[in-house]
Amino acid sequence: MKQKLVLLFSFLQTFYALAQIQGTVKDSNNTPLAFVNIYIENTYTGTTSNDNGVYELNVSAPKTYTITFKYLGYKTLKKTVAIENFPYQLDVILQEEEISLQEVVVKTNENPANKIMRATIDKRKENLELIKAFNAHYYSRGLLKIKNAPKAILGQELGDLGGGLDSTRSGIIYLSETVSKIDYLYPNKLKETIIASKVSGDDNGFSFNTAMDANFNFYNNTIDLENPLISPIAEYAFNYYLYTLEGIFYDDFGNLINKIKVTPKRKNDRVFEGHMYIVEDQWTIYALELTTTGQQAQIPGADTITLKQNFSYSQQDKVWALMSQNIDFSFGMFGINGEGHYTSVYSDYNFNPEFSKRNFGKEILSFKEEANKKDSLYWEINRPVPLTEEEIQDYLKKDSIQTIKRSKTYLDSTDRVSNKFKFSDIFSGYTFSNSYEKWSLGVSSPLSALNFNTVQGFNSSVGIHYTKNIDEFKRYFFTRATLNYGLGDQRLRGVFSAHYKFNNISRPYLMVSGGVTTQQFNGAEPISKLINSISSLFFEDNYMKFYDKSFAEISFSKELFNGFKLYSNISYERRKPLFNTTDTTFINESDDTYTSNNPLDETAFGIAPFNTHNIFKFNLSATFNFGQEYFSYPDSKYTVIETKYPTLAIGYEKGFGAFINAYNFDQLKLRIFQNVELGNKGDFAYNLRAGTFFNAEDIAFMDYQHFNGNQTHVSSSGSYTNVFNNLPYYSLSTNDKYLELHAEHNFNGYILGKIPLLNKLNYNLTVGAHALSSETYKPYQEYSVGIDNIGWGKFRFLRLDYVRSYQNGFQSDAFIFGLKLFN
Repeated sequence: MKQKLVLLFSFLQTFYALAQIQGTVKDSNNTPLAFVNIYIENTYTGTTSNDNGVYELNVSAPKTYTITFKYLGYKTLKKTVAIENFPYQLDVILQEEEISLQEVVVKTNENPANKIMRATIDKRKENLELIKAFNAHYYSRGLLKIKNAPKAILGQELGDLGGGLDSTRSGIIYLSETVSKIDYLYPNKLKETIIASKVSGDDNGFSFNTAMDANFNFYNNTIDLENPLISPIAEYAFNYYLYTLEGIFYDDFGNLINKIKVTPKRKNDRVFEGHMYIVEDQWTIYALELTTTGQQAQIPGADTITLKQNFSYSQQDKVWALMSQNIDFSFGMFGINGEGHYTSVYSDYNFNPEFSKRNFGKEILSFKEEANKKDSLYWEINRPVPLTEEEIQDYLKKDSIQTIKRSKTYLDSTDRVSNKFKFSDIFSGYTFSNSYEKWSLGVSSPLSALNFNTVQGFNSSVGIHYTKNIDEFKRYFFTRATLNYGLGDQRLRGVFSAHYKFNNISRPYLMVSGGVTTQQFNGAEPISKLINSISSLFFEDNYMKFYDKSFAEISFSKELFNGFKLYSNISYERRKPLFNTTDTTFINESDDTYTSNNPLDETAFGIAPFNTHNIFKFNLSATFNFGQEYFSYPDSKYTVIETKYPTLAIGYEKGFGAFINAYNFDQLKLRIFQNVELGNKGDFAYNLRAGTFFNAEDIAFMDYQHFNGNQTHVSSSGSYTNVFNNLPYYSLSTNDKYLELHAEHNFNGYILGKIPLLNKLNYNLTVGAHALSSETYKPYQEYSVGIDNIGWGKFRFLRLDYVRSYQNGFQSDAFIFGLKLFN
């Protein structure tokens, strides 16, 4: 009897859980309306209609409900229904809203829209602070579609992208859903727990649709869409927008709603365009529909991005709460064009939760156990927005072939295709994969590694690499062997390395390596092989200086606790001097010649800058990211980039056991760096280094502290806060105390965007200051002003800087050409 009761209660629970009000929402022309807000009056139980106007509203029990249908541009409709049986069919037709200007008194000297927006901006901070705390349930669905995809990009075949592309090279390549619980505490505490996660075609997958990524609050001054964009109600919004009152209407509570058209003053500013709906007297957001472009947001791959938000008023809580949000975007690059949709629904708000700051730690996202194992019944019950027919078919197709695609037979067949040698492999290298056993073996192309320097002459490398992936790529083993041969010195060198990653939470790495190689005196390698080859062969400027290093090394790194990472290594090295072996050049100028390979004296041909020696080296360093927050995925941890606090790095380096006793040394290092977002003012970054040596009066030159200089007038590092762009590479190297400072501000259109005609180019102004102080030399300073985001259309990979340097007076100036293509 007890078992029967259990089954009965289980049945009743399932029955009520499946209880639904369902139907379609259309306009007067019988056209389905997508993303209509549908909710029970005076509650936060709701849903939205899908692309086909179909909705499902889950309710708890048969009784009388008042259902509200709300959609921008249409009159809000309320239906009171007495429900006795489920499912209950309720189809509705919405009538267009009568938006009128008849009741607006327009003064000749005043724009009514400006008055409304000023009042809204004045109350922005109050509205931002109105909701002190809440918890709620959150649902999100994300979809990416591609149209007419090419078969290959830059010689690399795309395949069918996991079964998403049909014979026309079009289709859904990503479809996923998330159900989560979110907790919020003013001003910026947000914690999310993923209850359920579903990815089409991957029953072990975890959706990346989170409330964190969709947290766009227009009461803030800026909205972060990869880059910060100015809100139309920011405190300085009148510097960026024009406003027009297009009409008014009344909502179901009798509130007067103003429809405001938002227009950018300058189209290339980081701004939006579209409409905001403002509640009269309350000066709150009723709804919004705003669009930006990839050019405005400086997101190269994006064409347009549209944000839609709808709010609902709670008479009990006296707040306007976000009920739904839709993000629609289109993209295109390298022949791949498509579109995406992200739908979010917020429900079951509680504005009086019992928690405080103690409830919020550094873990801001986590997953419930078995979150990705929910069955179809669960999703039928908890999915507030019905799937479209296209989405249903995508789930059915990909889920049905999932087992097949994981089978050895299928994986072997795809490997047979991808493992075929192609002509492009001559230049890019060849890799043989065994997808079923999760390993690959490859060889690099010596053509892509061909370069020139005056020590080795023309030289190239060929490498063999092996990778074994374990536990869905969370653990892996990787090994590589590389051989290098120089025609100039007729010397074959080789390096072997192997490393193992233990897990994807604290990320412990163990690496062993050894061999013989040519090494730049500055281990940070401030000049690339490609740029050195060009500067040598065409301009006879052989800036890259080498020594010969035979070594064996073991290193280990791990995050000991949140935000604190430890790195250590110990090595044995034999160092020998090298000399120029060739004077080959493509352009030989009579008044120019190569310099020696001695970084201490460019005229010291055949003179070694150090004596051949052996030495042991030990390094121990740690970084601490203050305030680091993170996402906890099952068996994985992902840190969130934190700009509010700096990162601190400390290190200790010791050279010991050298055959030449004077080459032993100790060095302490300190570094503090940070990138700070300053809203509409741009981004500021700084990097501060300091250090000191002990017992290092006569150490080998490669153990000095070297500073990243630049003599090529080309920057390919990507970071301008780690280099002196007008400093010779080894002119200020030191074995004493030193202090190094870099600071740069990128205005991101704040200045150039306001200059007529020039603002059409969508360039960014940058300014920088750099300083270096040592007991060995007089202080060195460098100042720069530059233009970033130079290019055409979506391809903006150029930057140009003018740099002036000073050391006991003016030294020199230069133009630096930045190539972000090399990043």
